[in-house]
Amino acid sequence: MKAFHASALAAFAISLYLIWLPAESEAAADQIQEIREEQTKSRQQQEINQTRQREQLDQLQRDQQLHQSQQQLDQLKQQQSLRSESEQQQQQLNQTQQRLDQLKNEQQLNRLKTELELNRIQREQNPSRQKEQLRQLQIEQQMNLLKDQQNKLQLQQNLNRQLTPLGRRSP
Repeated sequence: MKAFHASALAAFAISLYLIWLPAESEAAADQIQEIREEQTKSRQQQEINQTRQREQLDQLQRDQQLHQSQQQLDQLKQQQSLRSESEQQQQQLNQTQQRLDQLKNEQQLNRLKTELELNRIQREQNPSRQKEQLRQLQIEQQMNLLKDQQNKLQLQQNLNRQLTPLGRRSP
């Protein structure tokens, strides 16, 4: 009789173990999934932060270039007023100033748009969609950087043309 009770108890223990094992496996699988999701979130947040830093650095460089152009333009204006050159050259300087102001405004607007877009991407719940949106933003940033460089080059060429009649060599 004792052997029967012992075997019944053993069968009961084994059946409890078999019932409990799948539940424990699911809990472990859920924990692993949560860890993977956290790792993915962490990597994507790191990528967003790197994108922000890269954009800030690019923006600082663009601001510095515009500041240099503004200094050159101010110098030209001062020379212009000292030499009382032609009205046409003054008009060109004014147009260049307007273009420089426009570039500054465009850059400020782009900076704000990028920050808003990064904030929106950061709130995205779907990791693959977030990654794709971040990749798209990085492409747009590169295109904006190239456009800004082209505009800066055109502005610099205009400044150089305006410097030449004043007897200065272009930098």
